[in-house]
Amino acid sequence: MTEPKDLPYSIEHRQPVARTEGLKVTILTLAAGEEVPWHSHSIIDDDFFCMQGPMVVETRRPDAANVLNPGETLKVPVGRPHRVTGQNGGPCRFLLVQGVGEHDFISE
Repeated sequence: MTEPKDLPYSIEHRQPVARTEGLKVTILTLAAGEEVPWHSHSIIDDDFFCMQGPMVVETRRPDAANVLNPGETLKVPVGRPHRVTGQNGGPCRFLLVQGVGEHDFISE
């Protein structure tokens, strides 16, 4: 499983919530101007739950800009490129559930 130190970006804060073989749950906080850059995963889905926002999850194939407000969710299926930012470059905080399977980060 990919560790935060191995990722090609940094963000304000990562709070591990739960981790088992094949499943990772984390709260991520993005400061204003930060992003989780374009990437995809070869095995796992990403499930987003917006805690503070709004936040934007952009996807390719198909192209979309999904705006999530607090309490809203979005699933990005395996293989779909995506990136995450706060709306209009603002801060956001979200719960991220990743699984089931080995986590990888494929830069797009």
